[in-house]
Amino acid sequence: MANDWALAQRLTAAAAEEDKARPYPQWVAGYAWDLAATPGWAASWESAVAGGIENPGADPGVITDGMILAAVQPMPDDPAGGPVPEVVTAIDTE
Repeated sequence: MANDWALAQRLTAAAAEEDKARPYPQWVAGYAWDLAATPGWAASWESAVAGGIENPGADPGVITDGMILAAVQPMPDDPAGGPVPEVVTAIDTE
């Protein structure tokens, strides 16, 4: 779950909706394991996989939008007690 792209996209949308720290994808990455450990998520995911759902992270019937919002809302803005890191887009060679 913590590495599922589709679920990360849904979590990113929730982070934006809740106005968490920007950039939102990095906020989600900082909490990926905490969010995946949300009570009830593992059982839902395992049931979906056992039931043959091919992309459980994209299926709102597996991890519902309500479950996502309930997990995202109480999370602080700064994972690991510090500011959310900016994405490095270039290397300064000077």
